[in-house]
Amino acid sequence: MPINPFVFLGLFIAIPLIEIVLLIQLGSAVGVLPTIGIVIATAVIGTTLLRQQGFGVLARATEAMQSGKAPIEPVVEGVFLLLAGAFLLTPGLLTDAIGFTLLIPMARQAVARWTIKRVLNAGIVNVSTFGAGDDDPDPKSPAGGDPFGASGPGRPQQSGRPPDVIEGEFERIDEKTHRPKRKPR
Repeated sequence: MPINPFVFLGLFIAIPLIEIVLLIQLGSAVGVLPTIGIVIATAVIGTTLLRQQGFGVLARATEAMQSGKAPIEPVVEGVFLLLAGAFLLTPGLLTDAIGFTLLIPMARQAVARWTIKRVLNAGIVNVSTFGAGDDDPDPKSPAGGDPFGASGPGRPQQSGRPPDVIEGEFERIDEKTHRPKRKPR
């Protein structure tokens, strides 16, 4: 799934040009000051909504971790919220539209699920979970099995046994307290 670097170069050039054209058209239709006001208002409204959405995603991630599940989807949603914030703070109408779209929970969750599915199916990342319920070999338990409720290529398979655990003891030795004393010469 390598992405051609020329795609990024094309987007890096095309998006600012589209933004300039849209801002010029809006400025000629409603005036310069209202256009500046719209850009500032979308940034303020967007950051307020971003903060609210961020707390919701954080709560879902915490809830998933407390129930012993991997918080994969909330983490990916958090990444898309960061992107939404960057788009909303970038002056422009196209980037604001993308940013506001990513603030809609259903749209963001759909994009997050699509991204996770694509990454896992490509075999780029494997996800496995472990936690308090690892002694339970049931793959449907909260701590084991597939965090998405399905299996597919690139996803770990449960062997039905808990992972190997190596127990041991350690003692911390500080250099200052255990340094051998030198005899004065």
